[in-house]
Amino acid sequence: MAVTLHDIADKAGVSIATVSRILNNDVTLSVNEKTRQRVLATAEEFNYTKHKRARNNQVQRVAVVQWYSLTQELDDLYYMAIRMGIERAAQQQGLQTVPVYENNMEEIPRDVTGIIAIGKFSDSQVQALRLVTSNIVFVDYDSLAAGYDCLVPDFENAVRSVISEFVSEGINDIGMLAGTEKTTDRQIVPDLRRFYFESNLRQQNLYHPEFIFAGDYTSMSGYNAMKKAIATLGDRMPHGIFVANDPMAVGALKAIQEAKINVPNRIALISFNDTAIVKYVYPSMSAVHVATDEMAHAAVDMMIKRLQNPNNDPCKTVVGTHLIKRQTTR
Repeated sequence: MAVTLHDIADKAGVSIATVSRILNNDVTLSVNEKTRQRVLATAEEFNYTKHKRARNNQVQRVAVVQWYSLTQELDDLYYMAIRMGIERAAQQQGLQTVPVYENNMEEIPRDVTGIIAIGKFSDSQVQALRLVTSNIVFVDYDSLAAGYDCLVPDFENAVRSVISEFVSEGINDIGMLAGTEKTTDRQIVPDLRRFYFESNLRQQNLYHPEFIFAGDYTSMSGYNAMKKAIATLGDRMPHGIFVANDPMAVGALKAIQEAKINVPNRIALISFNDTAIVKYVYPSMSAVHVATDEMAHAAVDMMIKRLQNPNNDPCKTVVGTHLIKRQTTR
Protein backbone atom coordinates (compact mmCIF):
# COMPACT_ATOMS: atom_id res chain seq x y z
CA MET A 1 0.00 0.00 0.00
CA ALA A 2 1.41 3.39 -1.01
CA VAL A 3 2.52 5.74 1.73
CA THR A 4 0.62 9.05 1.85
CA LEU A 5 1.27 12.46 3.38
CA HIS A 6 -1.42 11.57 5.92
CA ASP A 7 0.67 8.59 7.11
CA ILE A 8 3.76 10.77 7.56
CA ALA A 9 1.75 13.50 9.32
CA ASP A 10 0.25 10.98 11.78
CA LYS A 11 3.62 9.48 12.63
CA ALA A 12 5.41 12.84 12.92
CA GLY A 13 2.61 14.47 14.89
CA VAL A 14 2.07 17.43 12.55
CA SER A 15 -0.51 18.51 10.00
CA ILE A 16 -0.62 17.26 6.42
CA ALA A 17 -0.04 20.83 5.24
CA THR A 18 3.14 21.06 7.33
CA VAL A 19 4.42 17.76 5.91
CA SER A 20 3.72 18.93 2.36
CA ARG A 21 5.47 22.26 2.83
CA ILE A 22 8.53 20.70 4.51
CA LEU A 23 8.92 18.02 1.83
CA ASN A 24 8.59 20.68 -0.87
CA ASN A 25 11.15 22.88 0.90
CA ASP A 26 8.79 25.82 1.35
CA VAL A 27 11.12 28.61 2.55
CA THR A 28 8.17 30.65 3.86
CA LEU A 29 7.22 27.98 6.40
CA SER A 30 7.93 28.93 10.01
CA VAL A 31 8.80 25.68 11.78
CA ASN A 32 11.57 24.74 14.19
CA GLU A 33 14.44 22.60 12.99
CA LYS A 34 13.60 19.62 15.22
CA THR A 35 10.13 19.36 13.68
CA ARG A 36 11.54 19.68 10.18
CA GLN A 37 14.08 16.91 10.82
CA ARG A 38 11.41 14.68 12.39
CA VAL A 39 9.22 14.96 9.29
CA LEU A 40 12.14 14.23 6.96
CA ALA A 41 13.20 11.24 9.07
CA THR A 42 9.65 9.89 9.02
CA ALA A 43 9.50 10.23 5.24
CA GLU A 44 12.77 8.31 4.96
CA GLU A 45 11.49 5.64 7.35
CA PHE A 46 8.41 5.14 5.17
CA ASN A 47 10.59 5.22 2.04
CA TYR A 48 8.50 8.10 0.71
CA THR A 49 10.22 9.14 -2.52
CA LYS A 50 7.99 11.64 -4.30
CA HIS A 51 9.77 14.62 -2.75
CA LYS A 52 13.17 13.26 -3.79
CA ARG A 53 12.38 13.45 -7.49
CA ALA A 54 12.20 17.23 -7.22
CA ARG A 55 15.27 17.56 -5.01
CA ASN A 56 17.51 18.86 -7.79
CA ASN A 57 15.13 21.78 -8.22
CA GLN A 58 14.94 22.62 -4.55
CA VAL A 59 16.44 25.72 -3.02
CA GLN A 60 19.83 24.92 -1.52
CA ARG A 61 20.12 25.48 2.22
CA VAL A 62 23.22 27.06 3.70
CA ALA A 63 23.91 27.30 7.42
CA VAL A 64 25.22 30.69 8.58
CA VAL A 65 27.21 29.89 11.70
CA GLN A 66 27.82 32.98 13.85
CA TRP A 67 30.35 32.57 16.64
CA TYR A 68 28.59 35.26 18.70
CA SER A 69 25.30 35.02 20.56
CA LEU A 70 22.48 37.41 19.69
CA THR A 71 23.34 39.42 22.81
CA GLN A 72 27.02 39.66 21.86
CA GLU A 73 26.04 40.83 18.38
CA LEU A 74 24.35 43.86 19.91
CA ASP A 75 27.62 44.90 21.56
CA ASP A 76 29.71 44.37 18.42
CA LEU A 77 27.75 45.44 15.34
CA TYR A 78 30.59 44.34 13.07
CA TYR A 79 29.62 40.67 13.20
CA MET A 80 25.93 41.48 13.06
CA ALA A 81 26.49 43.52 9.89
CA ILE A 82 28.35 40.62 8.27
CA ARG A 83 25.66 38.09 9.19
CA MET A 84 22.79 40.24 7.98
CA GLY A 85 24.66 41.07 4.80
CA ILE A 86 25.21 37.37 4.10
CA GLU A 87 21.55 36.58 4.65
CA ARG A 88 20.48 39.35 2.26
CA ALA A 89 23.01 38.37 -0.40
CA ALA A 90 22.08 34.69 -0.12
CA GLN A 91 18.38 35.49 -0.58
CA GLN A 92 19.22 37.52 -3.68
CA GLN A 93 21.11 34.53 -5.05
CA GLY A 94 18.28 32.10 -4.31
CA LEU A 95 19.88 30.40 -1.31
CA GLN A 96 17.98 29.65 1.89
CA THR A 97 19.96 30.42 5.06
CA VAL A 98 19.70 28.74 8.45
CA PRO A 99 21.14 30.87 11.30
CA VAL A 100 23.15 29.16 14.03
CA TYR A 101 24.57 31.13 16.98
CA GLU A 102 27.51 30.66 19.37
CA ASN A 103 29.08 27.97 17.16
CA ASN A 104 26.43 25.52 18.36
CA MET A 105 27.34 22.61 16.10
CA GLU A 106 24.40 20.50 17.26
CA GLU A 107 21.96 23.02 15.80
CA ILE A 108 23.39 22.80 12.27
CA PRO A 109 20.94 20.85 10.08
CA ARG A 110 22.60 17.78 8.60
CA ASP A 111 21.04 18.33 5.19
CA VAL A 112 22.60 21.73 4.44
CA THR A 113 24.67 21.90 1.29
CA GLY A 114 27.12 24.47 2.63
CA ILE A 115 28.22 26.44 5.69
CA ILE A 116 29.28 30.09 5.91
CA ALA A 117 31.10 30.44 9.24
CA ILE A 118 31.54 33.92 10.73
CA GLY A 119 34.14 34.65 13.40
CA LYS A 120 36.85 32.61 15.06
CA PHE A 121 37.05 28.83 15.22
CA SER A 122 39.35 26.29 16.85
CA ASP A 123 40.78 23.33 14.93
CA SER A 124 38.30 20.98 16.59
CA GLN A 125 35.40 23.25 15.62
CA VAL A 126 36.59 23.33 12.01
CA GLN A 127 36.61 19.54 12.03
CA ALA A 128 33.09 19.47 13.48
CA LEU A 129 31.88 21.68 10.64
CA ARG A 130 33.61 19.37 8.16
CA LEU A 131 31.58 16.44 9.45
CA VAL A 132 28.45 18.23 8.20
CA THR A 133 29.81 19.31 4.81
CA SER A 134 33.11 20.12 3.13
CA ASN A 135 31.53 23.14 1.40
CA ILE A 136 32.61 25.76 3.94
CA VAL A 137 33.46 29.45 3.62
CA PHE A 138 35.00 31.21 6.62
CA VAL A 139 34.55 34.95 7.11
CA ASP A 140 37.00 36.90 9.31
CA TYR A 141 39.03 33.74 9.93
CA ASP A 142 42.01 32.61 7.86
CA SER A 143 41.28 28.96 7.10
CA LEU A 144 43.32 28.62 3.91
CA ALA A 145 46.03 26.47 5.53
CA ALA A 146 43.29 24.12 6.75
CA GLY A 147 42.01 23.78 3.17
CA TYR A 148 38.91 25.97 3.20
CA ASP A 149 37.79 29.13 1.39
CA CYS A 150 37.99 32.29 3.47
CA LEU A 151 37.69 36.07 3.51
CA VAL A 152 39.67 38.31 5.85
CA PRO A 153 40.19 42.09 6.19
CA ASP A 154 43.57 43.50 5.19
CA PHE A 155 44.89 43.93 8.72
CA GLU A 156 48.46 44.64 7.66
CA ASN A 157 47.76 47.67 5.48
CA ALA A 158 45.01 48.86 7.82
CA VAL A 159 47.43 49.05 10.73
CA ARG A 160 50.06 50.67 8.53
CA SER A 161 47.58 53.40 7.58
CA VAL A 162 46.78 54.06 11.25
CA ILE A 163 50.42 54.47 12.22
CA SER A 164 51.10 56.62 9.16
CA GLU A 165 48.23 58.91 10.14
CA PHE A 166 49.54 59.39 13.65
CA VAL A 167 53.08 60.05 12.41
CA SER A 168 51.79 62.55 9.84
CA GLU A 169 50.13 64.43 12.73
CA GLY A 170 53.51 64.62 14.49
CA ILE A 171 52.65 61.84 16.93
CA ASN A 172 55.47 59.36 17.55
CA ASP A 173 54.39 58.03 20.95
CA ILE A 174 51.69 55.59 19.89
CA GLY A 175 49.83 53.12 22.08
CA MET A 176 47.21 50.46 21.52
CA LEU A 177 44.22 48.92 23.22
CA ALA A 178 44.52 45.42 21.80
CA GLY A 179 41.94 42.65 21.85
CA THR A 180 42.14 39.26 23.51
CA GLU A 181 39.47 36.67 22.86
CA LYS A 182 38.76 32.96 22.85
CA THR A 183 36.72 30.68 20.64
CA THR A 184 33.53 29.29 22.15
CA ASP A 185 35.51 26.19 23.18
CA ARG A 186 38.04 28.40 25.01
CA GLN A 187 40.94 28.40 22.54
CA ILE A 188 42.93 31.66 22.49
CA VAL A 189 42.67 33.72 19.29
CA PRO A 190 45.70 35.92 18.46
CA ASP A 191 45.01 39.56 17.50
CA LEU A 192 46.60 40.20 14.10
CA ARG A 193 46.11 43.93 14.58
CA ARG A 194 48.46 43.80 17.54
CA PHE A 195 50.97 41.68 15.63
CA TYR A 196 51.18 44.15 12.74
CA PHE A 197 51.10 47.11 15.13
CA GLU A 198 54.10 45.90 17.09
CA SER A 199 55.98 44.82 13.96
CA ASN A 200 55.49 48.17 12.22
CA LEU A 201 56.49 50.23 15.23
CA ARG A 202 59.61 48.14 15.78
CA GLN A 203 60.66 48.79 12.20
CA GLN A 204 60.36 52.54 12.85
CA ASN A 205 61.99 52.39 16.29
CA LEU A 206 58.75 53.68 17.83
CA TYR A 207 57.75 50.59 19.80
CA HIS A 208 56.93 51.00 23.51
CA PRO A 209 55.47 47.80 25.02
CA GLU A 210 54.34 49.73 28.10
CA PHE A 211 51.92 51.64 25.85
CA ILE A 212 49.92 48.50 25.03
CA PHE A 213 46.91 47.45 27.11
CA ALA A 214 44.36 44.72 26.39
CA GLY A 215 40.63 44.13 26.62
CA ASP A 216 38.16 41.53 25.37
CA TYR A 217 36.60 43.61 22.58
CA THR A 218 33.69 44.81 24.73
CA SER A 219 32.97 48.44 25.55
CA MET A 220 33.47 47.82 29.29
CA SER A 221 36.88 46.28 28.65
CA GLY A 222 37.86 49.31 26.57
CA TYR A 223 36.76 51.58 29.39
CA ASN A 224 38.69 49.59 32.01
CA ALA A 225 41.81 49.28 29.85
CA MET A 226 41.90 53.03 29.23
CA LYS A 227 41.39 53.83 32.92
CA LYS A 228 44.26 51.48 33.72
CA ALA A 229 46.46 53.16 31.09
CA ILE A 230 45.69 56.63 32.46
CA ALA A 231 46.37 55.55 36.05
CA THR A 232 49.56 53.67 35.13
CA LEU A 233 51.15 56.12 32.71
CA GLY A 234 49.95 59.48 33.97
CA ASP A 235 51.75 62.24 32.08
CA ARG A 236 53.48 59.61 29.93
CA MET A 237 50.21 58.68 28.22
CA PRO A 238 50.87 58.34 24.46
CA HIS A 239 49.44 61.06 22.24
CA GLY A 240 48.02 58.54 19.75
CA ILE A 241 46.08 55.38 20.59
CA PHE A 242 44.86 52.71 18.20
CA VAL A 243 41.90 50.66 19.46
CA ALA A 244 41.20 47.14 18.19
CA ASN A 245 37.46 47.57 17.62
CA ASP A 246 34.60 50.04 17.94
CA PRO A 247 33.00 48.93 21.23
CA MET A 248 36.39 49.13 22.96
CA ALA A 249 37.00 52.55 21.41
CA VAL A 250 33.68 53.88 22.70
CA GLY A 251 34.50 52.64 26.19
CA ALA A 252 37.99 54.13 25.96
CA LEU A 253 36.60 57.50 24.89
CA LYS A 254 34.30 57.54 27.93
CA ALA A 255 37.26 56.91 30.25
CA ILE A 256 39.28 59.69 28.60
CA GLN A 257 36.39 62.15 28.93
CA GLU A 258 35.88 61.25 32.59
CA ALA A 259 39.58 62.04 33.15
CA LYS A 260 39.00 65.41 31.43
CA ILE A 261 41.68 64.72 28.83
CA ASN A 262 41.22 66.60 25.56
CA VAL A 263 40.55 64.61 22.39
CA PRO A 264 42.23 64.95 19.93
CA ASN A 265 44.69 67.60 21.16
CA ARG A 266 46.14 65.52 24.01
CA ILE A 267 45.10 62.04 22.88
CA ALA A 268 44.12 61.15 19.32
CA LEU A 269 42.08 57.97 18.85
CA ILE A 270 41.59 55.67 15.86
CA SER A 271 39.26 52.67 16.00
CA PHE A 272 38.85 49.62 13.78
CA ASN A 273 35.74 48.38 11.86
CA ASP A 274 33.83 51.69 11.50
CA THR A 275 30.41 50.44 12.50
CA ALA A 276 27.53 52.89 12.96
CA ILE A 277 28.26 53.54 16.63
CA VAL A 278 31.50 55.48 16.04
CA LYS A 279 29.73 58.06 13.90
CA TYR A 280 27.33 59.05 16.67
CA VAL A 281 29.57 59.34 19.72
CA TYR A 282 31.03 62.76 20.54
CA PRO A 283 33.53 63.53 19.28
CA SER A 284 32.89 61.26 16.31
CA MET A 285 35.51 58.55 15.98
CA SER A 286 38.15 58.23 13.28
CA ALA A 287 38.20 54.58 12.22
CA VAL A 288 39.48 52.04 9.75
CA HIS A 289 36.50 51.13 7.59
CA VAL A 290 35.96 47.43 6.89
CA ALA A 291 33.50 46.86 4.04
CA THR A 292 31.21 44.32 5.74
CA ASP A 293 28.65 44.41 2.93
CA GLU A 294 31.31 43.60 0.35
CA MET A 295 32.60 40.81 2.56
CA ALA A 296 29.10 39.38 2.83
CA HIS A 297 28.47 39.40 -0.92
CA ALA A 298 31.93 37.94 -1.59
CA ALA A 299 31.25 35.15 0.93
CA VAL A 300 28.01 34.18 -0.80
CA ASP A 301 29.71 34.29 -4.21
CA MET A 302 32.45 32.03 -2.83
CA MET A 303 29.85 29.61 -1.52
CA ILE A 304 28.05 29.42 -4.85
CA LYS A 305 31.34 28.70 -6.63
CA ARG A 306 32.18 26.05 -4.06
CA LEU A 307 28.79 24.38 -4.50
CA GLN A 308 29.25 24.40 -8.27
CA ASN A 309 32.85 23.18 -8.15
CA PRO A 310 33.38 21.34 -4.86
CA ASN A 311 36.75 19.90 -5.91
CA ASN A 312 38.42 23.24 -6.69
CA ASP A 313 41.41 24.31 -4.62
CA PRO A 314 40.55 26.61 -1.68
CA CYS A 315 40.79 30.38 -2.15
CA LYS A 316 41.55 33.26 0.19
CA THR A 317 40.19 36.75 -0.43
CA VAL A 318 41.72 39.72 1.38
CA VAL A 319 39.26 42.62 1.62
CA GLY A 320 40.75 46.10 1.47
CA THR A 321 40.19 48.76 4.13
CA HIS A 322 40.56 52.52 4.35
CA LEU A 323 40.90 55.07 7.13
CA ILE A 324 38.08 57.56 7.67
CA LYS A 325 39.12 60.66 9.60
CA ARG A 326 36.62 62.24 11.97
CA GLN A 327 36.93 64.30 15.13
CA THR A 328 39.21 62.10 17.26
CA THR A 329 42.22 62.80 15.07
CA ARG A 330 43.76 66.19 14.27
